[in-house]
Amino acid sequence: MTPRVAAGPPAPTPPGAHAAPGEVMRWLFDIVNTHHAAPLRAVLSTESRLRLPDATYRGAEEILGFWDRLFAAVPDLTMTMQAMAEQDETVFVRWTLSGTHDGAAWAGVAPTGLRLDLDGVDHVTVRAGVIVSDFVVLDQLQVARQLGLAPTEGSRLDVALRRGRGVLARLRH
Repeated sequence: MTPRVAAGPPAPTPPGAHAAPGEVMRWLFDIVNTHHAAPLRAVLSTESRLRLPDATYRGAEEILGFWDRLFAAVPDLTMTMQAMAEQDETVFVRWTLSGTHDGAAWAGVAPTGLRLDLDGVDHVTVRAGVIVSDFVVLDQLQVARQLGLAPTEGSRLDVALRRGRGVLARLRH
């Protein structure tokens, strides 16, 4: 006998072509927190672009792949919209992301079991209910520190590295 798996609540209804850009973004955050990327196809096209500090994804398939990999790496991921400003086709969203990197590898980094608590901002253009571009700004050093890939701020190693960079900068001039 195959055990039944609870499907969870149904995904929110996509906002549609006449939705305001802010409405599209609120819906996107609701979908991201379901951990299922497929519904995002409703607001993406082959022309959509997601630009992160370390990579650019073009088209719905690449963007959905990014989200699927992130959900696999951080199974308890939660994104919270902290503030939003909207004008015409442009939306700025300040957000927080939290979760534990204890799933799959992410960006070449094996699961660390460490907690992520990140802050970021998206600059999004939405036309006719479709995300045309999403430019994401976040502190990659914050990510590296939280995943144990860089020394914690103020640690002996962090101080030594900062001093070393300062010495190198002075030697170059």
